[in-house]
Amino acid sequence: MRLPGPDHPITISANPKRVRVTAGGSVVADTTHALILKEASYPAVQYVPRADANMELLKRTERVTHCPYKGDASYFSIAADGKTIENAIWTYETPFPAMAEITGYLAFYPDKVRIEEVA
Repeated sequence: MRLPGPDHPITISANPKRVRVTAGGSVVADTTHALILKEASYPAVQYVPRADANMELLKRTERVTHCPYKGDASYFSIAADGKTIENAIWTYETPFPAMAEITGYLAFYPDKVRIEEVA
């Protein structure tokens, strides 16, 4: 486990805007409670509460990855509109203590779904 610091900063802040995630014509998530996670030089990531996602569209996969700063990530595919988008979502179900704020949140690959901030 590594801690965020000056050499690898990670910040988490509330997104004041509404965030909607769609796959094809299906709304996968719609929330006013998204978090923005900024990590080092990577693009910012929107984390959406599971409570604001349509979990009926999500299918857990076997994929697991590890981040030395956040912990082990589990993955979901999206089954919508007769199509399956493999491993489109990741989540840290038991993140390391420094990242506890993202427990219960989902993150989406922007090249697999549409993520938009809605006025």
